[in-house]
Amino acid sequence: MEEWNSRQRAFAIKMFYKTDDSLEGEQREFRRFFKLGRHGRVPSKHAIKTWVQNFEETGSALKKKPTERPRSVRTQQNIETVHVLVLQSPRRSVRKQAAAVSVSRESVRRILRFDLNFHPYKLQIVQQLKENDHQLRLQFCQQIMTNINEDNEFLDKLWMSDEAHFHLTGYANKHNWADRNPTEVHERPLHASKVTVWCAVSSHGVIRPYIFENEDRITVTVTSDRYAEMLQTFVAPALNNFPQLHETWFQQDGATSHTARQSIAAVRELFGNRVNSRFGDIPWPPRSPDLSVCDFFLWGYLKSRVYTT
Repeated sequence: MEEWNSRQRAFAIKMFYKTDDSLEGEQREFRRFFKLGRHGRVPSKHAIKTWVQNFEETGSALKKKPTERPRSVRTQQNIETVHVLVLQSPRRSVRKQAAAVSVSRESVRRILRFDLNFHPYKLQIVQQLKENDHQLRLQFCQQIMTNINEDNEFLDKLWMSDEAHFHLTGYANKHNWADRNPTEVHERPLHASKVTVWCAVSSHGVIRPYIFENEDRITVTVTSDRYAEMLQTFVAPALNNFPQLHETWFQQDGATSHTARQSIAAVRELFGNRVNSRFGDIPWPPRSPDLSVCDFFLWGYLKSRVYTT
């Protein structure tokens, strides 16, 4: 906010000429006219000279507005060109858009943000669904809602399980700072080593992760034999830690190792006719990892903790 208003500035300029360039006399007249008292604050000599200079150059005592630099890149033509290119290819990168218009990437970003009011977004990668999948997913959800309406504790009785791969080689930051290029390289194997981890979660807690590996602690693939063994030797004892849960339901996806005859038999032995699975009492829809809490929460949380160490 300006300290001196236009009336005060006009009076100061008038007194500047009337007192014949006597700044002390002008300040004295300024105090008297505006009744500021002997020690009242008055404009400085520098301020008065600036006002007089502005008045003589522009006819106004106000600050001179900075001269706007004419736009050389964000022209109307370039704005329209970028607009058309983005509408035609919305997934093309800013770098490629800039090359097409022959301007810098930063200029294209400014056009997108300030001239076109566009905003960046991240593409969400989801499981591809086939034609019949939508109906199967709907039927599954309707059945779950029916169970909830019939038993308001149904969700508290449900264990949801899944498997995920944890890669062991980690990732290297490719953008680093140094006073010179050290020509440093980071080697990684063609096929990154990983472990397969199983876990189950319910509203009452988590059955801790189970890693599929052999006696030598070497990662192995999940087969129906290994899956059934895991259910019998690991899951069954773990369920004893939740004695308050009776008639619990168990969910698993439709992986072959889960739905083989031997695996289904092991699941039935633990959970009877309360199974959400392919060949189960409530058929689990194919290609639907997003319906499992393990996929949309648990694995992301665990990996964020694992990869920070």
